Amino acid sequence: MDLNKKKWQWALLLFLAFIWGTSFILMKKGLESYTNNQVASFRIFFTFLFFTPFLFKRIRKINKKNILSLILVGVIGNGIPAYLFTKAQTQIDSSLAGILNSLTPLFTLIIGLIFYKSHFKLVNILGLVLGFLGAVGLIFQESTTGFKIETSGYAFFVVAATLCYGVSVNEIKHKLADLDALSIASLSFMIIGPFAGLNLLFSDLQSSFATPNAIHNLIFILLLSLFSSVIAVVLFNVLIKYTTAIFASSVTYIIPVFAMLWGLFDGENILFTEILWILVILIGVSLVNKKKLIDV
Repeated sequence: MDLNKKKWQWALLLFLAFIWGTSFILMKKGLESYTNNQVASFRIFFTFLFFTPFLFKRIRKINKKNILSLILVGVIGNGIPAYLFTKAQTQIDSSLAGILNSLTPLFTLIIGLIFYKSHFKLVNILGLVLGFLGAVGLIFQESTTGFKIETSGYAFFVVAATLCYGVSVNEIKHKLADLDALSIASLSFMIIGPFAGLNLLFSDLQSSFATPNAIHNLIFILLLSLFSSVIAVVLFNVLIKYTTAIFASSVTYIIPVFAMLWGLFDGENILFTEILWILVILIGVSLVNKKKLIDV
C-alpha cells in the first residue's frame, strides 16, 4: 500500500469511516449496562492495555520536544472526547450525533488557520462546505426521530468533542511529524490509560455488573476499544501524515454513508436522493484532497 497515491489514501479513508461508523452503535450497547462515565473509562483503559506491548520500545521516544504534544493528543484528542460522546449519547440520538460529528473538518480548518498557520485555497473550503452539506442531508434523510428540544443541550458535548479533535489533528500534523503513527497512539494512551483505570475503580461497578447482559455489553465496549480506538486511531494517524489535516478529518463526512449501508444490510431501502447526497459528500472530499491547491 503506497499512501503517496490518492487511490490508497481514499481506500484508507473509506476503511476508517467503516470502522468509526459502528462506534455509535457499540457505545449505545455499552450504555445499556454501564454509565456513560464507565463506558468511556473502559474504552480508554482497554485501549491502553492493547497498546501496552508496543510501549516498551517506544517509551524512549518521549523527549522535551514532544511530551506536551503527546499529552495534548492523549487528553484532548482521545480522553475528553470519549467522555463527551458517551455523555451526549445518553440523551441524543445517533443521527444528531452524526451531524455534529461532521463539524470536525471545519474546526480542523479554523484551528489550523488561527494557531498553526495553515493555508488553504477557496476550492478546499468549498469542499468542506459541500461535504458537510452532504453529510447533513444524508442524515436528515435517514433520521426518523428528529431533534428533541428538551435534550438539545447535550448536543454541545459533541460539538466540544469535535473541537477537541480539531486541535488534536493539527497537533499531530504539525508537531509530531517525527513520530510514527503507532508511537503517537500508544504513547498518548499511556498518558491517559491509568487515570481511566482509577476512575473505574471509584465507580459503582458492582451495580453495573449486576444488570442484565452486563458481560455481553462489556464485550461491545471491548470491540469499541479494539476497532474504534486501537486500529482506527493508528490508521488515522497514518492518514494524517500522508495527506492533510482536513482530508483526514473529512472521514466524519463519510461515516453517515456507512451508517446508511448498515441499514441496507438490515433490509432497509436506499432512496435516489440518498445516492445524490453521497455524491455530494464524495465531491466535497475530493476537493478537500486537491494537494496542489493546499498548503499545510
